[in-house]
Amino acid sequence: MATVPLVAATSAGILLYRGAADAFEVLLVHPGGPFWAKKDEGAWSIPKGEVDEGEEPLACALRELEEELGTPPPISADQLIDLGSVRQKAGKTVHCWAAGADFDPATLDSNTFTMEWPPRSGRQQEFPEVDRAEWFGVEAARGKMNPAQVELLDRLQAGVE
Repeated sequence: MATVPLVAATSAGILLYRGAADAFEVLLVHPGGPFWAKKDEGAWSIPKGEVDEGEEPLACALRELEEELGTPPPISADQLIDLGSVRQKAGKTVHCWAAGADFDPATLDSNTFTMEWPPRSGRQQEFPEVDRAEWFGVEAARGKMNPAQVELLDRLQAGVE
């Protein structure tokens, strides 16, 4: 019997940055839910989400920014810098754009998801998709980000300098 190859998911997101070229910060989000509760280094990400079938990646990136931050994007499409895409360890492709903007992490109001928790308990619990957002300097962001996404930070840094 032939095996069907798995098709890796495709995500899209927006990396917000603020500050001067020599000392800018980026906004990263921490995934919510019980699997991520005690993970920090390498667990943070750009605000992103899965591209729906037939959806343009840029439209997905703008939608996901609003869903994960809980507010309409503080940017317009003409302000975006295309950072290209990267492939994460599990094979997911992430398309990314960047924009200079500000966001107050205290106003974070992420959408939620429901899952069975604890496992095999039969109980459904709701969790925020993103439980924290924080501004990081470039060097701190390198340690916090999903390792594959660091390339996006390098591309942004090269474009901002």
